[in-house]
Amino acid sequence: MASWHISDGERSEAPLDVWLIDSIGDTIRITTGSDHCLIVESATPHAAYDMGEWGRIEVGEDLGDHPFLRHVGETVASVAEFALPEQGRTHLEIGFLDGGRVRADCYQGDLRLTR
Repeated sequence: MASWHISDGERSEAPLDVWLIDSIGDTIRITTGSDHCLIVESATPHAAYDMGEWGRIEVGEDLGDHPFLRHVGETVASVAEFALPEQGRTHLEIGFLDGGRVRADCYQGDLRLTR
């Protein structure tokens, strides 16, 4: 699942949050903090909400394209976390059994997902 900012009819280029859901329903949220660090936590998806003149946040399973969609239903084979003492977590690499991987990091305060 993912959340996206919608403003003036345009969706944000990247998701604000991504939730990975395992086969028994446990969820891990990947997002960014106000201090530009990467946050990885156990958290359930929140509901969509309206922010008035600043747009709205939509949450759902099929709200756009991002690298995790290629791996829906696959098993996570590895997770590597990278951090700096003065910065905290800088990025996370998640590897899948098929050999693919997704990297999550914070770029200028925004969540960035790449293969």
